[in-house]
Amino acid sequence: GADPLMGDGAGMLVQIPHRFFAREAAKLGWHLPEPGKYAVAFIFMPQDATLRKKMELVVEKVVEDEGQTVIGWRDVPHDNSSLSKAPDIVATEPCHRQVIIGRGEGIADEDAFERKLYIIRKVCSGKIYSAYAGEPTDFYIVSMSCRTLVYKGMFLAYQLGSYYKDLHDPDFESALALAHQRFSTNTFPSWRLAHPYRFVCHNGEINTVRGNVNWMAARQGSVQSPLFGADMQKLWPISYEGQSDTA
Repeated sequence: GADPLMGDGAGMLVQIPHRFFAREAAKLGWHLPEPGKYAVAFIFMPQDATLRKKMELVVEKVVEDEGQTVIGWRDVPHDNSSLSKAPDIVATEPCHRQVIIGRGEGIADEDAFERKLYIIRKVCSGKIYSAYAGEPTDFYIVSMSCRTLVYKGMFLAYQLGSYYKDLHDPDFESALALAHQRFSTNTFPSWRLAHPYRFVCHNGEINTVRGNVNWMAARQGSVQSPLFGADMQKLWPISYEGQSDTA
């Protein structure tokens, strides 16, 4: 549109920078395990402190119920001075929080840990979605993995570095950096819909959102996996209302 600072969102996927988080953990008084034995989840949270605390307790309870441990929470430092002053950008800016999750004793390897983190992410999202009847709450799990981490937001690609201070730290190291900028097609831009996603880059226009959501719901009854077993039912619904064609 007419605002040169307003885009559809952009972000970057990187490897978890262990040296950086080990230093941050020491500052915050945590014990950080070796790489692969912990995960970092980046979560968009409401600015309202009371509501945010309720949601953090939900996350902690789910992590505990799934046999993992919460090592600690961290505020993600950021600078919004470069953002558009349009009401729907700054006014909808979420609170940026990261939670460090320790791998449970019964988790054999990183692959099993990633599957458990997927269960945790889906259960957390489902509980929050149900509790607020699908209404927007500014709660969104940007990424949750023991391998990768996503930084994204409602800005243009070049603003990513000026917004997130972590990305300028010399200890923030990664062998890959997958950057992507979103171009909205059939859904309005929002912080949660900014790119990149957790596993893919996609800018295609499908325009069959309703059909895909319905087909996914219809297939839930026949989905099976020897890797997830009885935990499979914790994943429903796979697709939520209000997501994009890529989702």
